[in-house]
Amino acid sequence: MRDAQPKTIFLKDYQAPAFLIDDTQLRFELDEELTRVRSRLTMRRNPLYAEHANVPLVLDGQEMLLESVMIDGHILGADAYRVDDDTLTIDKLPKAVDDNGAAFILECVTQIKPQDNTSLEGLYKSKKMFCTQCEAEGFRKITYYLDRPDVMSKFTTCVVADEARYPLLLSNGNAIERGKEEGGRHFVKWEDPFRKPCYLFALVAGDLVCVEDHFKTCSGREIVLQIFVESKDRDKCAHAMESLKNAMAWDEKVFGREYDLDIFMIVAVDDFNMGAMENKGLNIFNTSCVLANPATTTDAGFQRVEGVVAHEYFHNWSGNRVTCRDWFQLSLKEGFTVFRDCEFSSDMGSRTVKRIDDVSFLRTAQFAEDAGPMAHSVRPDSYMEISNFYTLTIYEKGAEVVRMIQELVGPQAFRKGSDLYFDRHDGQAVTTEDFVKAMEEASGVDLTQFRLWYSQAGTPKIKASGNYDEQNKTYTLSVEQSCPATPDQAVKQPFHIPMRMGLIDRKGHEIALTLQGEAERGPLERVLNISQQREEFVFIGVTDAPVPSLFRGFSAPIKLSFDYDRNDLIYLMTHDSDGFNRWNAAQLLTVGVMTDMLGDYQAGRSLVLDQRVITAFEATLESCVEKMRTGVEQDKEMVAQLLALPSEAYLSELAEEIDVAGIHAVREHLADVLGKTLASKFATLYDLNNKAEPYRADATGIARRALKNTCLGYLMRTHNAHWLEACQEQFDNADNMTDVSAALRLLVNCAMPEAEEVRESALASFYHKWQHEALVVDQWFSIQATSTLPGALERVRTLMQHPAFSVKNPNKVRALIGAFCGQNALHFHDISGAGYEFLGDRIIQLNALNPQIASRLVTPLTRWKKYDSKRQALMRAQLQRIAKEKTLSKDVYEVVAKSLK
Repeated sequence: MRDAQPKTIFLKDYQAPAFLIDDTQLRFELDEELTRVRSRLTMRRNPLYAEHANVPLVLDGQEMLLESVMIDGHILGADAYRVDDDTLTIDKLPKAVDDNGAAFILECVTQIKPQDNTSLEGLYKSKKMFCTQCEAEGFRKITYYLDRPDVMSKFTTCVVADEARYPLLLSNGNAIERGKEEGGRHFVKWEDPFRKPCYLFALVAGDLVCVEDHFKTCSGREIVLQIFVESKDRDKCAHAMESLKNAMAWDEKVFGREYDLDIFMIVAVDDFNMGAMENKGLNIFNTSCVLANPATTTDAGFQRVEGVVAHEYFHNWSGNRVTCRDWFQLSLKEGFTVFRDCEFSSDMGSRTVKRIDDVSFLRTAQFAEDAGPMAHSVRPDSYMEISNFYTLTIYEKGAEVVRMIQELVGPQAFRKGSDLYFDRHDGQAVTTEDFVKAMEEASGVDLTQFRLWYSQAGTPKIKASGNYDEQNKTYTLSVEQSCPATPDQAVKQPFHIPMRMGLIDRKGHEIALTLQGEAERGPLERVLNISQQREEFVFIGVTDAPVPSLFRGFSAPIKLSFDYDRNDLIYLMTHDSDGFNRWNAAQLLTVGVMTDMLGDYQAGRSLVLDQRVITAFEATLESCVEKMRTGVEQDKEMVAQLLALPSEAYLSELAEEIDVAGIHAVREHLADVLGKTLASKFATLYDLNNKAEPYRADATGIARRALKNTCLGYLMRTHNAHWLEACQEQFDNADNMTDVSAALRLLVNCAMPEAEEVRESALASFYHKWQHEALVVDQWFSIQATSTLPGALERVRTLMQHPAFSVKNPNKVRALIGAFCGQNALHFHDISGAGYEFLGDRIIQLNALNPQIASRLVTPLTRWKKYDSKRQALMRAQLQRIAKEKTLSKDVYEVVAKSLK
């Protein structure tokens, strides 16, 4: 392991900044070889800093050359300041600064080389375009500054560049001046009227086309909306623009938030570490999160664009106007905004399906994070590298914490709380505590114990049981909560957990939920407050032994254990009024069946399938067919979800020790049996949904295609030549990428001997047709990387030599290397260890190029303790090999070091 370990930053050590920056003026002189940045900062000592007198000025700065430093117009000599790898320190300031708190002007000139910046932090080049990414700490690679979120300043930015190469010059706020300079250069000056931390700074210079539209706010203001893309992508902006307008209208209606600038800009960038960035007024997006066209984008891609566009727009208030005091409070903006974008997407499509998608992701990926070496609370206590804490815990679990607050206080009080929060803290950098206090004051609900969700890591477990007393007509629900130990947190206090629930009688009716001691008849659904380690809830007036429907809508991010009989699960699938719990019952049913089959597989016995699973699937298929034929409205995407088996990733998360081959084998066996046994019913439903209709990325169209392709997936398991031909026909003739890519994925995973020629031909023709569309080529990489057929790793190695692949492009790395290592468990975890060695090589390679991407690639190795002893040794060996690298970045070091503990 390296000798000089990175410094750990602790929340308990937070101090207010010793200095403030009231005004920031920047001039960028962009060039191909050397970019010069001139900064003019109006600064003063912070009167709230306890020991402000005589404290030196320490500015953050990395990877740049300092040309000169001036204070109040006087150039400082080399003996008046100190520069190291991370800071610029000035010990002596003008006397007036200490005597009377007077402001002073600090001017710096720095040199940087964006074209050599492969980390994609700060100012860098993507193809021929200059662009920035300053969150979390990228601004310090641009100029010397107080690079922390609680230092908020007004920014004026002048961008200068060659006009022929860079006709478009953008920054935050409103353009206030344009002009020409010598040598064919031009400039644009931008002014942002709102104070912001430097992580929200943005700059773009390039040759792009603009797609423009307008939005009229609720107060009648006309907002100019602009999306900037390469000319070839002009036809891929309509969906993003419509999503933006929908998000703006929704935010006004649901949260009362109106946009504040005269212009809102989005720029699509090919090389980007993240999905998108909410820089004030100038959002910079990964192309994958803004470009959408039926021919090149799947339904999932359309939905992602809608969600990400909304997410970044919503940040204008939950992140920009009110920002976080320090990076420990990151979920204050990210968790809250994820909650807001999930609510928006739910209103735009199927609320139930959206909830299923979100919970599926949470229960596989975030729960795994909670159980791994990088587990941390929603508000972490410490970190080494802040980029490593842009995690699912901060985002997805943070959103669930906000959702639980809404469950506890109710939707009306929640809206009052958000209004109070925004109004009270507008223009401030605040904490999660400020958010919770606003909710308490608006609702009158005591959230003291609830705050543990912010400070305790791990996924709580709820063990519940029910007892029906026929004589007294009561039903007693007993619950017990616990939470496993996590790094640095061995003992956990009980959480305050909201459980939305119902009881269903044997006629399929909801039962009034009247608790013992209540005089009035209770509602058919209610939220129970679980706050003790053990407690009981006694319901009276229950005339029939009920089936409990617990944690409806997944009202809390917990693991529930309840001893359901399989017949009860089938009953819930049919009768529960909560769509999420209908789906969850189906998942529990198939998980139980596959768990039994896994035991048989490991014991060498024949796999025997519980026929009740086939009966349940058959009933779902028949009901859907009947409703379609009689014209009864239904959520087809929900039906597709009911027909989908639990993923291998979810089954692995549930296992104490992951049997990679066994999980794959039993899941494949169950899918094969269902496909072959119910082939005629799947065929009928496929035919009913396989109609030539104009493509629309609306809820109806998305649902129809999801159901159709789910059926085709099962039919391909029959190994019937007819369905191979149908799949090939869909690939050849479909008019949208959803159907084309679904067919290609099925062909790439088809084990029929006659499918080999079809498969290779399809892959070749797909690439030939779409080779000039980078995002489509990314799909081509991923489909091959996740194939479960033999030879997957060799295919990935070959594709790394393909002209379309670049290890410097994060999208390509995620599409090929990330997809294989993170989504192809069968081959990545091959007992030979070749997959682990392959990933170790890639992490070491990327550590030198892009530490952020390298550290995220380590994730599949961090769960090594969940596997058998041989795989444990092989995975640990790769972590140790990575740890021995002499030039290991802070990003990678932190993840590897914690994984090896």
